[in-house]
Amino acid sequence: MADPNPAPPSLDELATPLAWLDADGRLAGCTPAFASWLGVSARRLHGLSLAELDAEGGRLAELLPRLPDTGGALRVRRARLASPGGSERFADLWLARGEDGGLWLEAHPADEFPGEDPATALPAALSAALKGLAHEIRNPLAGMKGAAQLLARRVEGDESTELVQLISAEVDRLAALVDRLMNPAPPRDFEPTNIHAVLERVRQLAEVEAGWAVRLVRDFDPSLPEFPGDADRLVQALWNLVRNALESGASNVHLRTRAEHHVLIGDTGHRLALRVEIADDGRGVPEDLAERIFLPLVSGRAEGTGLGLPLAQQVAREHGGSLGYRSRPGHTVFTLLLPAPAPAGDET
Repeated sequence: MADPNPAPPSLDELATPLAWLDADGRLAGCTPAFASWLGVSARRLHGLSLAELDAEGGRLAELLPRLPDTGGALRVRRARLASPGGSERFADLWLARGEDGGLWLEAHPADEFPGEDPATALPAALSAALKGLAHEIRNPLAGMKGAAQLLARRVEGDESTELVQLISAEVDRLAALVDRLMNPAPPRDFEPTNIHAVLERVRQLAEVEAGWAVRLVRDFDPSLPEFPGDADRLVQALWNLVRNALESGASNVHLRTRAEHHVLIGDTGHRLALRVEIADDGRGVPEDLAERIFLPLVSGRAEGTGLGLPLAQQVAREHGGSLGYRSRPGHTVFTLLLPAPAPAGDET
């Protein structure tokens, strides 16, 4: 049986996913590339409403009043679309009005933007998982805090004292995180933060966990200025990245910082940003997870929770920054960009 709304012949050969909706907001047709991208036949897509395609609770409908009447298009970054089969796809979308009052929808899938995160916010499933986790770990944390206080009275030597202080500081950080998850509150005000102090804390945690099995290399730019931030949240984010490197079988992990001038983060330009790289020689990101790596509850390990990278991405966004990656077996680099105030009079 013929497709009830076949694409015009000139559109059939397009590699770009393209669909058109009628004046009632229902899908009237699409290119084969659009149907293939969503993983279903064009027949199953026919007649779907914009609300059924939109997997973000009406985001696209809310943007429609901003569309030019004719001759222009609206870009929707990192949109999430649903297919009748229940799967979801991420893409940057271009929306444009048709002459008949309908809507043209052109998708540029997320795999055209390597290293960018398709998720735009932590969904309710992650929030529920974190609250359950927080409830379960509150009591063990209290016991660890008490044990650390007793141990501090008995240890001798600078190295042992430093380790006890590390335990106590990490328990305090985790307890604060638990309280924040159980009793959500507005984010704390940012304070002047030294990124190298943050990385030193992460390095200490990595050395305690990995021992001599992994070589940790620091490659810091000492000229980097302080910036407004939340040191505890940044420790959490970067420790998740380093721990992933350790669990990938890496034997070398590099902690690297550099300055980036006149950099674009999202849609905002910054005169100065700090680039923090966590590089390792482990197994790399599995190809089948490359597009979904920052989604919650997605993990390449059977015992993994799939929460570390979404949390790291969320922390990056809290600081107005971004988190991306590139990976192949034996070489993976996660890059955190953080905007920083440029020195007065610096026009470079």
